[in-house]
Amino acid sequence: MKRSFLALLFSLSVSLTGWAQQSQTPGGFGGRQSMPTSTTGTNGIDDSTKVIYGPKSTRYVLEDDIFNNRRKLYTLDTTMDEVHRFTYVQRSQNQYQDLGTLGTPMRPVFLPVPQQLGAQSGYYVFSPYAFQAMDVKYFDTKSPYTDMYIALGGNNQNILRFDMSQNISPRWNVGFDVQRFTSQKQFGTSGTNDPYKLLAQNWGVVLHTNYRSKNDKYTLLANFINMNHSLDEQGGVLPGETADGTPIPYNYTGDSRLRSGSAALHGPHGWEIRNNWHVYHQYILDKGFQLYHRLDYQTQKNFYQDDTLRLNQDDASLTTAGSVRRFYPTILGDTSRLEQHARFRLFENQFGIKGVSQYKGASFNYRAYLRIRNYKQTTLYNTSRTNYNEYGTTRTETFVGGWLGYYFPDSLSRLTAEAELGAGGSYRIQGQVESKFLTAGGSYVNVEPTLLQERFQSKVYVWPDASKGLEPLSKRNYLHAYGKLNVGYKKLRIQPGLDYYLVKNYVYFDTAGVVQQERSPISILRPGLGYHLQLGKFLISGQVYYTVKAGPDVIRMPPLFVNTRIQYEFLYAKVLYIQTGIDLHYKSPYYADAYMPLTQQFHIQDRQQVEGYVLADLYANLRINRTRLFIKLTHANQGLITPGYYVAPDFLQMRRGFAFGVDWYLFD
Repeated sequence: MKRSFLALLFSLSVSLTGWAQQSQTPGGFGGRQSMPTSTTGTNGIDDSTKVIYGPKSTRYVLEDDIFNNRRKLYTLDTTMDEVHRFTYVQRSQNQYQDLGTLGTPMRPVFLPVPQQLGAQSGYYVFSPYAFQAMDVKYFDTKSPYTDMYIALGGNNQNILRFDMSQNISPRWNVGFDVQRFTSQKQFGTSGTNDPYKLLAQNWGVVLHTNYRSKNDKYTLLANFINMNHSLDEQGGVLPGETADGTPIPYNYTGDSRLRSGSAALHGPHGWEIRNNWHVYHQYILDKGFQLYHRLDYQTQKNFYQDDTLRLNQDDASLTTAGSVRRFYPTILGDTSRLEQHARFRLFENQFGIKGVSQYKGASFNYRAYLRIRNYKQTTLYNTSRTNYNEYGTTRTETFVGGWLGYYFPDSLSRLTAEAELGAGGSYRIQGQVESKFLTAGGSYVNVEPTLLQERFQSKVYVWPDASKGLEPLSKRNYLHAYGKLNVGYKKLRIQPGLDYYLVKNYVYFDTAGVVQQERSPISILRPGLGYHLQLGKFLISGQVYYTVKAGPDVIRMPPLFVNTRIQYEFLYAKVLYIQTGIDLHYKSPYYADAYMPLTQQFHIQDRQQVEGYVLADLYANLRINRTRLFIKLTHANQGLITPGYYVAPDFLQMRRGFAFGVDWYLFD
């Protein structure tokens, strides 16, 4: 208990330090069971009985399972699989792409389909770094539970996470998660003593609690999430040349396209702060009739500033083929400074009824609800060094929806269907069937453009442009049909799958970074294959996707996408479990989207192909009792064929580096 108390004090001090830094921000990244009845060590099992607390005595639930009357209990993951994948890109199975370094803007590699009706802010590139309300784990612990995690990622990429949870009473638990990560610039610096070498830094905090009444009729789940993420923008690396004039295409030590700041001038700098309050509670009048309410209050602040605008706009070092290579398009008005603030506030309530009934081993679930969203987005931008303009959008949206689920007696198969309709004409329809061997379904979404896509004003970009008589953006349409088989034979398991998309009124950002809408339909077909072969202590697993498109070329994705893991596992000295292997990843060459920091949006480009390179990471995962460790050589094959490769236009993949990490569970 003493160790947990000291850990609690340490973590609280870390949290307060992060919030103190935030206050100085200028302008403001998977059968239905009964609920557990475990208690704390003092109220339940006596410590003197020699019962050892551990992963099996620490369980948690997810809101989605409570919401759908599944009430599934989860235990802590003590396996070693994928412990070595410590970056956010690797955790997504490489289906997200950043700008080569931890903490830089991220985007999905494949087409994302909106999952919720209602206008969104449009600022999303740091979202993967934030805790998500629906992923919060609500614990029931028999003893104080602590998880301490640190990853020293090599090339000055470091992640620290500290989680703690404890039961206050047998039915009430509280806890918190704290994360901190930083990364340093890999190019465009004056050396190790450069005072501006810090590239990205992130603070993330989750406070969570859950409560059940004595008769289990009332359940409360609540969390508060904060993210404070900042980034020095570099715009990419400039190609170099040797003393004899030979080009250096992979210039890892080159200058950045955007100038860094100084003591007198703030260089290009982006910042995002999020605060989300989330509450879900329900009351069971009867199994077939339950009342629930879900509340969300969210605030989001996005900030961009460049006091070196004139240098970044006209610097002679950005010349290409004898002409000035400007980073920003033409500046409107004063060219000495660029500043942009966007603030989004959302207050959302969902009221509904739901229930479950059972008949001959099968169960039937239903849900009907009313959802009301009140939101406001305001944007402030400078017209000179001291003058500003402001504009905003305030709206109320109302939606009604229903959900049906049928669970077959085998407990492995289910059929679900859902529909939602908005007062403004938006709607969402989806259905899915799941069984031991097949998962298939489809959805059709008619959804509003984001608020940023609807309107944006600055000294660089202005849309919509009234002088051009542009029509308002229409609602976007996404049809998505999918299917996946799960087939096993002895030690081999394969998962062939197929995804089909039909998109209309697609909104994108063109080569100049200006919003556009493509009225013509775009179809995308993506067959895929997942595979997992276990031969004794050897394992080979991964995924392969092949993508073909028809229609206007405004959605850019790699035709071929491959992940492969080759691994060998063994036990050393009867106590040390070891997995060692190699991770391989490949995307075929394609014109990936470029990034514009002013709008915090990715946009299409036609000047530089990226990827087309096999990335190899060597690793070893180790476990001693409940402690998991990893050591890793990232980009181990750098220089074997080429010195490197680009993961995004003007941004190189991180150089070879050595990473180390520890994940340590404590249960007292």
